[in-house]
Amino acid sequence: MTAVATAAAIVPERLYTHHDGRGATPHRSNPAVIHRELTTLDVQPGMNVAEFGTGSGYSGALLAELVGPTGTVTSLDIDDYLVKWANLIHHECGLDNIRCHVADGTSGFPERAPYDRIVAWCTPPLLPKAWMDQVIDGGLIVAPLPIAPVPNMTVVAKIRVSGGEPVVEQVFTGGYIEATTSPKTDLDLPGRWVDWENRVPGASWISIAWREEDDYLHTGARTALARLLKDGHTEPYEGGEIDWPSWRTFAAALADPQLTMAGLSADLWAIGHSTPTTAAVVQQDGTIVADSPNSRSLGVLQGWLDAWEAAGRPAPETYRPALVRCDDEGGAGWRMRLSL
Repeated sequence: MTAVATAAAIVPERLYTHHDGRGATPHRSNPAVIHRELTTLDVQPGMNVAEFGTGSGYSGALLAELVGPTGTVTSLDIDDYLVKWANLIHHECGLDNIRCHVADGTSGFPERAPYDRIVAWCTPPLLPKAWMDQVIDGGLIVAPLPIAPVPNMTVVAKIRVSGGEPVVEQVFTGGYIEATTSPKTDLDLPGRWVDWENRVPGASWISIAWREEDDYLHTGARTALARLLKDGHTEPYEGGEIDWPSWRTFAAALADPQLTMAGLSADLWAIGHSTPTTAAVVQQDGTIVADSPNSRSLGVLQGWLDAWEAAGRPAPETYRPALVRCDDEGGAGWRMRLSL
């Protein structure tokens, strides 16, 4: 039995996710995915570990078991309600080697650094320099990172710190809620990079990679969303069921400045192309929505889909990752980019 499986057999998962006093928390990830990330993190007894995104507290309890009585775990979350309850449940379980704090995890937690390992359950806008500064040389970071400047375009990366620089050792499918500076109440709406949102008559939103070209009234984003919603042209995607993780990774790797993501209804996300005058997206259910059957954006989107099929619908793990150093309005750190 692996160390993570052993820890999972000890930690009472349901106590954390459905505590009688707190009730069920929606701020939790699939346990199988948590186990995968912690296995990748390669935590050893006695280590000093930080996690960003306390959530229900379940992942922190697993880490506390993995580091053992000689190790320490620091858990951060922006939501003080989650932090208070996680600390209490850890106490009820007799775990005294973990402490949860209210803090913005993108800044790390220098008070208890340096860390042997860092794991994140929320997605920062880039790999923060603060994390690199707080990890020992040779240490590991496992975190979701954006691969395009629109929501829900992420991979989970295993990153080794070597000589003060990040080295990507592995990427795989995955992603978590966006890191935000205040607690997130609407879990259906992305926490970052939403350029226009409608709440009536129904919820809808759009994110455009070309937002820097838009005006302060968000005219381009508003117009693109309106074109998709009002009397838009629809057609089925002829290529069959869409492998969403593969398609969104391919679309992100194109690095096209007109890349667009939208939510035209409450439960369907869409990816495509837009300009100030045209828009076309393909939804998760395979429905293509465009402003007209002769839309320029529709032609571009169909070209992208053809290229994706020609590439064999590549899995996210097959891409070559690269971290690009930057220091801009998104903060200091590294942006993840993928190529085939």
